Amino acid sequence: FTQPCCSNPQNRLRQLRMSENDNVGEATQRLGQMAGPTVWTAFGQLAQEHTIDSNLGQGFPDWTPPKFALDSLVEAALDMQQSPHQYTRTEGHPALVKQLAERYSIHMKRQIDPMKEVATSVGASQALYLSLQTLVKPGDEVILFEPFFDLYVNQVKLAGGTPVYVPLKFVSYSDTELSGGDWVLDPQVLKEKVSTKTKAIILNSPHNPTGKIFTRGEMEHIAEALELTGPDCVVLSDEVYKYIVHAPPKEPSQRKGESSLCEGHIHFASLPGMWDRTITISSAGKTFSATGWQVGWCIGPAHLISRIHRVLPYVQFCASTLIQEALARSLPKADLPYEGYESYYHYLKSKYTRKRDLLVSALTEAGFAVPDYERTPGGGFFIFARIGERMKNALPAEVVNIPNVAAPGGVARQDWALCEWLIKEKGVLCIPSSPFFSKERAMEGASDEFVRIAFCKTDETIQAAATALGMMEEDFDKTLEPVNMTLKSE
Repeated sequence: FTQPCCSNPQNRLRQLRMSENDNVGEATQRLGQMAGPTVWTAFGQLAQEHTIDSNLGQGFPDWTPPKFALDSLVEAALDMQQSPHQYTRTEGHPALVKQLAERYSIHMKRQIDPMKEVATSVGASQALYLSLQTLVKPGDEVILFEPFFDLYVNQVKLAGGTPVYVPLKFVSYSDTELSGGDWVLDPQVLKEKVSTKTKAIILNSPHNPTGKIFTRGEMEHIAEALELTGPDCVVLSDEVYKYIVHAPPKEPSQRKGESSLCEGHIHFASLPGMWDRTITISSAGKTFSATGWQVGWCIGPAHLISRIHRVLPYVQFCASTLIQEALARSLPKADLPYEGYESYYHYLKSKYTRKRDLLVSALTEAGFAVPDYERTPGGGFFIFARIGERMKNALPAEVVNIPNVAAPGGVARQDWALCEWLIKEKGVLCIPSSPFFSKERAMEGASDEFVRIAFCKTDETIQAAATALGMMEEDFDKTLEPVNMTLKSE
C-alpha cells in the first residue's frame, strides 16, 4: 500500500485531519486542535441546558454602567454638532486619546503624546492582538506566567509565536491543613525560560485568574530578565483591572512607585528604563461595568505604537466613534465625587471589596479554601478558590476523569468535573481552572484543586450562590453515612 489503510479508523481520522489542514488558512492551521470547543462554549452550552440560579462564571458585571457613563453615551449620541456617528481617526478618536494621554501622563510620571503614543482598539483583547502581530515572527517565543488568561495562548500562536510558560508557585499558608495562599514568581525560573528568542513577556497585574498583584520586587525581576533577551523584547502589560485593587499591598516597599490615581497599582512602564520596552494595555469595560462597549487602548513609546498605527487600518478602520466619544466624556466625570465617595474609583473599590467579602464568606462555609486578604494583596474580581476535602468527597467519582473534548487533554479532571456538577446539581456556574494552565501542567494535576469564581455580580446573585452552596452540607452528610454505618457495625 502507498497510502495508510482506510480500514483503520485512526488512520482514516488522521487522513481527514491532514486533508482538512490542506484546505484552511494559515491562522486556522496555527491554532490547530485548539480551534475546537473551549471552556466558554462548553459551559455556555451547559448554562442553556440547565437552570442557573447564580452565574459566577464569565467576568462581566450583571448591572448597568454608572449613570454618568450612560448620560455621556446619550449626550454623545444626540450631539448634532459633533455627530459621532461616522468614522473617526483610525489611530484613536481625538477627544479620547487626549483624555487618555492626560491620565497616563500622571500614571507614568511623564508627558504622553496623544497622537504618537496612544492607539485605541476594539477592546483590550484586540490591543493585545495588534501588539503581538507587530512584535512576533514565526519562531519567536513569548513568556506567559502560568496560570494565565486563556486567550493569551492562541493570540501568541496566531502571531506565529511559541508560548513559553513560567509557572507561578502556589505557596500555601499552612503545611498541615488545606488553606489559601500566595502565587509567587520564582525569578530563577523566569531567567531560565527567557532567551534571545524571547520577543515578548505578557504581564497581567492584577492577574486573571488568581487575583494576584505582582509585587514591585517581582516586576523588578521581570525587568532584570529583559537583559537576558534581545534588545527587541517587549513587556505587554495587561492592566484592565488596575482600578479594582481591593486589597493593596501592605508593605510600603512593595508600593513604591504606585500610581497616584490607582492605589496599590504599579504600572510596569513606570519602572526605571522600562518605558521604551513596554506596551501598556487596558480598556474601559471592567472599570465602567461596560464590557460590551469594547474600547481598549495601547500606551507606549512612539517607535512601538507607530507599528500598531500602521496595522490598524487593515484590521478595522476605527473603533466605535460613538463609544469613544462617550468614554472621553465619562473619564473626567469619574474623578468627581460619586455616591458619597471621593470619586467613582473610590466607590468602585469599596463596592468590590464588599462583594469579595460576601463571596469569601460563602465559599469558606462551603468548604473552599480562599485567600486571606489581610495578608495577601488582591485585585480584579475573581477568587481562585481551592477545593476542600469535603467537596472532593461529595463529588461523585463517576464524573471525574471522563472524556470531554473541550477540557485540556480531552479529560474532565477534578476541577472541570466539579464545575459541571455544580451547574447540574446546584445551579451555580463557576469556571474550572485547567483552561488557565498549559495542557501538560493540567494533565499533571497542577489545576485539579482550583476553580475560578467571579464576584462582579449583584448581591442577590452572590447570595443565591451562598444559599445553594450552603445546601451542600446535605451532600457532605450523605458521603459520611456509609462511614457511620461501618463504625456502628464494629
